[in-house]
Amino acid sequence: MKEAYILTTFEALGLSNTLLRSVAALGFEAPTPIQRDAIPHVLAGRDLMGLAQTGTGKTAAFGLPLVQHLMAEKHLPEARAVRALVLAPTRELVNQIADNLRAYVKRTDLRVATVVGGASINNQVRALSRGTDVLVATPGRLLDLVERRAVRLDTARFLVLDEADQMLDLGFIHALRKIATLVGSPRQTLLFSATMPKQMEELSRAYLNDPVRVEVSPPGKAADLVRQSVHFVEQSAKPDLLKRLLAEDRDALSLVFSRTKHGAERLMKQLCAAGINAGSIHGNKSQGQRERAIAAFRKGEIRVLVATDVAARGIDIPGVSHVYNFDLPEVPESYVHRIGRTARAGAGGDAVAFCTAEDVGLLRAVEKLTGVPVAVASGEVPPEQRGSRPASRRGRPNGQPRAAGAATGKPNGQRRQPEHASHGHGNGPRHGAPQKPGAAAAAKRRRHRPARDHAMA
Repeated sequence: MKEAYILTTFEALGLSNTLLRSVAALGFEAPTPIQRDAIPHVLAGRDLMGLAQTGTGKTAAFGLPLVQHLMAEKHLPEARAVRALVLAPTRELVNQIADNLRAYVKRTDLRVATVVGGASINNQVRALSRGTDVLVATPGRLLDLVERRAVRLDTARFLVLDEADQMLDLGFIHALRKIATLVGSPRQTLLFSATMPKQMEELSRAYLNDPVRVEVSPPGKAADLVRQSVHFVEQSAKPDLLKRLLAEDRDALSLVFSRTKHGAERLMKQLCAAGINAGSIHGNKSQGQRERAIAAFRKGEIRVLVATDVAARGIDIPGVSHVYNFDLPEVPESYVHRIGRTARAGAGGDAVAFCTAEDVGLLRAVEKLTGVPVAVASGEVPPEQRGSRPASRRGRPNGQPRAAGAATGKPNGQRRQPEHASHGHGNGPRHGAPQKPGAAAAAKRRRHRPARDHAMA
């Protein structure tokens, strides 16, 4: 009986009464698995590697015990100093984490500040001048402020890396290494990731000291409650297929992924012309435009949001019931993050992939990573690709899991560059992702370019 109590209540995790009141005010009834398994270790001062799918409550898993540690120390930050640093890959995720942390510290004197690209750096300098208890930042803009001597990291005794695999995808590895040398020591370090690529092992060795590993689902595993399906379709037929599927459930909140910025904008305009209330977010949108689109989507004022991976990374919008991979991602790990936008907080969801003949290899890479065969909803595997996809995966009964993912197709197998590559940044294709002729040279060029502007993507 005691074990059941420990597993199902926040009171038994060791949180203070102040935080328990905040938890109750937020409507949290019971800890999620990642919160249940991580919070006691973080409160005990251990370094931690948390492996969990998106939408599992990771922010509270590190945020609540982090706030408790800062409350216990009972001292104010010095000028330009930071007591705890949280790093995240995009400004949308930074703002989301900061909003959650502000809710946790509402009954305390702790201050939470944010640092992201695309916002006034002078305003950020002024905000940091008196010091802050928790700084949530993108790596690129943070290093800009360090170079300006606007912020001190040597006073930070807590470091959190959220969505660490996404930061690797965006080419932030060198920025992370530099920041690691600037953060105070000794420190407690927490690293959270949805997948576990090989480069993550290097990152964990550099950052973590004898860490506890908490894993609530196998790395790379697709969200358990997501029904996955794939439509084999010609490139030219994809817009009409998407319109038809969206029309079947006009009240659903649907997130549609396009590989490129221009593709996302073009698709959004096609949907609007068809009478579908849609918006878009991508790197060519200003921060204000993106924030307004996300807010309208969150409120249900628009029902379809077309996005690129960089722009949508880390977005947590309850109620998204469908994720459409209009273009399959070049990097299979991105698939896991995409479909994690649905089936949040225990709800179910649908992830639907569009796959052209040339993209069967991308679909196979996704299935290999997730270990989940994607059910065929319509169309057939192209004849030239039939040997690459087991026939047993076809014709699954209704109600079996369906899939997500899709792709753009260009003549002669050429592909348009993903959004972050078009910014001239990033590490190129991850290990295991299919590469076209000449991709190795392009990836090498991208590896030698700075990643800083990803904070503004």
